[in-house]
Amino acid sequence: MSAQRALLIILDEKIRSDRLVLPTLPDIALKVRERADDPQISLQQMANVISQDPALSARMIKVANSAFMGRSIQVNSLNQAVTRIGLSQIKNISIAMAMEQLFVSQHKQVQQQLDRLWRDSVQTASVAVACLQFYKALHSSCKLNIDVMALAALVHNIGALPVLIEAERHPEVFGHPAFMQVLIDKIAAIIGLKIIKNWGFGEEFMPVVEHWRTPQSEPVPGYTDFIRLAAINRNYYLPEQAQVLLANYVAHQLVPVPEFMQQPEIAGCYQDVRALFQ
Repeated sequence: MSAQRALLIILDEKIRSDRLVLPTLPDIALKVRERADDPQISLQQMANVISQDPALSARMIKVANSAFMGRSIQVNSLNQAVTRIGLSQIKNISIAMAMEQLFVSQHKQVQQQLDRLWRDSVQTASVAVACLQFYKALHSSCKLNIDVMALAALVHNIGALPVLIEAERHPEVFGHPAFMQVLIDKIAAIIGLKIIKNWGFGEEFMPVVEHWRTPQSEPVPGYTDFIRLAAINRNYYLPEQAQVLLANYVAHQLVPVPEFMQQPEIAGCYQDVRALFQ
C-alpha cells in the first residue's frame, strides 16, 4: 500500500471514530476569550490579561496604530491600544493575532508546509478584509464585521493543520505536493468544522470553513464570499469558475472591477492588514 493511500485511510478512520487530535487555541487566546465574554470586564482588566503575553501585547499596539483602525494619532501603551480597539472587537482580533502560534512543528518538511499554510491564511485575511472594507464603504447597511472577517479568514483552512501534523508520521508523502493538496481539499472542511465547534466559535464561522471551496456566491453577501474573492486572487478555482464568480461579485459591488487588487483603496488596505502580521 502506498504511503498516500495509507495516510488517507488513517485520517478517514480517525475522523469517523473521533480520534483525530485537534489543535487547541493558544493559552493567551483562551484567556482573552474567557474574559471578553464577561460582561463586567473593564478595559483595564482586559489590558492586564493581554499583557501576560508580550508578543500579543506588541501586536495589539501595532493594530491600534494601523490604518486598519482608521486612526492617525499613535498610541504608546497597551492600555491605550485596548481602549482604541474596544471590547467589542478585542476578542476576535486578539485570537487572530495569536493564531500563528499553532503553525509550529519540529519536523523541517512539515514546518515548511505549515509556513506556507500560514502565509496563505494571512494573504486570504488581507484580501478579504480589504474587499470587505471597500464594500462596507459603499453599503452602510452591511452588518458584516471586520474583526470577524479577519479571524474567519485566518481559520478558513484550519482543517489542513491536523492533516499536516498527522503526515509527520509519513514524511514520504511530502514528496507528493499534489497529493497533499488533494487530500486537504477532500477532508479539511470536515476537520475544520470539528475544530471550530471545539473552540466554541460562533455560527458565522461555520459556513466559511465548510463552503469557501465551492465556487458559488451567496444570495446576500457573507463572510464566505470575501474568502472566495481571496481564493480567486490566488488562482484557487478553475479559470471558468473564477470568471463566473467574479462577474457576479462585480455585479453586486463586492468589488468594483475584475482586477480588483489593482484598485488603490483595496490595495492600500491590503498592505495595511498584511503589515499587522509581519
